Parts: sequence; structure tokens; C-alpha cells
Amino acid sequence: MLACRPGGFYVDGTLGAGGHAEAILRAAAPDGRLLGCDRDAETLEVARRRLLPFGDRVVLRHAEFRRLPEILDAMGVETIDGLLLDLGLSSLQLDDPERGFSFQKEGPLDMRMDRSRETTAADLLNRLTLRELASLIARFGEEPAARRIATAIVEQRERRRIETTTQLAQIVASAGGARAARVHPATRVFQALRIAVNQEIDGLDHLLEQAVIRLRPGGRVAVLAFHSLEDRVVKRTFRGLARRCICPRDLPVCACGRPDLVRLVTPRPVRPKASEIAARLRAVERLGEAGPSGAIERPDAAGAAAGRSGIRDLRKAPRSSRRGGA
Repeated sequence: MLACRPGGFYVDGTLGAGGHAEAILRAAAPDGRLLGCDRDAETLEVARRRLLPFGDRVVLRHAEFRRLPEILDAMGVETIDGLLLDLGLSSLQLDDPERGFSFQKEGPLDMRMDRSRETTAADLLNRLTLRELASLIARFGEEPAARRIATAIVEQRERRRIETTTQLAQIVASAGGARAARVHPATRVFQALRIAVNQEIDGLDHLLEQAVIRLRPGGRVAVLAFHSLEDRVVKRTFRGLARRCICPRDLPVCACGRPDLVRLVTPRPVRPKASEIAARLRAVERLGEAGPSGAIERPDAAGAAAGRSGIRDLRKAPRSSRRGGA
């Protein structure tokens, strides 16, 4: 999906165990380079060992994807050829009971992707008010029974602090959480807590906008999302970036002069086969001109500035006045 080529510079903003990064490096051989970032220090070490054969073609950083612009600046990298974000959990995180991401095995309610952060899922469960808990579960878990579940959690913690994954799963099940076929009642609650603990959605739209500005013409940003909240942010951001004119609808002639920034590589999300895990892949490609030799040229400063101005204008425009709403 990134259309990798030799000599390109690519970024894997959610490195995980390094599987995607390895595929990118092979596709960009012999001299393509990659920056890999992950907030999880433990999986980063697994990826480091996996990518050792690629030598200095790889640079790894312990950081979340929101810090990518400052990391690239520190490296002196102005433009990139592609960015990949895989927003799901890695199997290493899910399979380790001590991480607290799964209710299948007994473990502490941790859920921190970066264990250097202070707040755990247990901290939130035992500290938030009933109203705050219900709001969190409804917003990030899209759970219809959020109020009832939050009430059960508050009642239970008054008798005993909630500390483990199985303890929480039992509380949710007894309160009557989501009961869709083949879905455990606690699934949405665990998702909501994980998103809140790791602030997974915060700043995602801004990062995607910044990445597009850094793309060389022909470069791509691809995002793999595993739940509707993330996918909604990606869809709206990509569609907003792909819109050329942001003038009010009643204006007869375009006055914004906003340049074409990207095209949607995936007008509709690419989904896996029904037998595989639910996921949505979306991608955009930076538009631009090829040089005399046919090679893709780097965007000039004026083009980058125009792109940034267009994004700022898009943010300022009222949703009702934007063309081609998401």
C-alpha cells in the first residue's frame, strides 16, 4: 500500500514486533531507509533484534507516533516517502497477562503501552466518578449499557478495589454489557479503558495532516484501524485533505485557492477476509509533479506552505460550509 521504492525514506510509527518494517525495508532494498517508533519499550527491543540484519538502514526510537514531527526534525529529515500506522495491539501485548490488555487470563489492570507512564486502567477505574466512568465507557467503547456498567463498577469498588482483568470482566458480565454474537460482554469496556489510558485517539488527526505535508509527491500515508473510533478520525481527516475547495457553498467562484494535496488511494476502506480479524485500511497519496527525468521531485517550500495554509483554512471553516462533507 505504501508503494515502496529503492532509496525512499519510510516511517513505521507503530513499530510493534517489526513485521511491517521488515516488509518495507525489503521492498525498498537495497538502499531504502526506515524510521521505526513505538511507545512500548518491550516490543521495541523485539523489533530491534528482528531488524538487525538491515544495519544502518534502520533507525529506532522509543516514542509514540504523535512525536514523529519532532523526531524527524531532530534527524534533519524534511520529507518522507511514506508513513504506516497500525493502530491495533500487538500479539505480544495481548498474550502477556501482566500487561492487562486481555480478559482471557488473570492479570493486573495495567493497559499502559508505555509502562513509564503513571496512570493505569486500575487507577482510572478506582478514581473516576460514576459520571466520568459512564462517559468514558460510552465514548470510547460505544457501549449502550455504559451507565449500568459504571454503576456496577462503582458499587463494587466501594467494597473492594478493582485490580485484575478477570475481576473487571466478571463485574461487566454481571451488569449486562454488550452481548453481540461471539463478543464477550467486557470487550467494549476493555477497549474504552485502553484508549483512555493511552490517549490513543488524541492528536491522530493532527499527526496525519503533518505527515501529508512532509510527503514527497507520490508518497503515501497508510493507516490500519481496528475499531470504528479510530477509523472515523482517519476517514474524516483523509477526506478533508483530499478536498480541493473549502469555500462556502454559496460562493459562485472558488476564492480559497487551496491546492490539491492528496488523492484517496482507498475511497473505501480495504477490509480483510471475513475469516480474519476486523480491520480497515485507508491510504492517501501526495499529489505533485515529476521531474524531467521522470523521478518524483521533493515539494518546494512554497508548495509546503500552501498545503499548511490549506489545512489551517479547512480547520477554520464551519463544517456546514465545507464541500463534500465526510
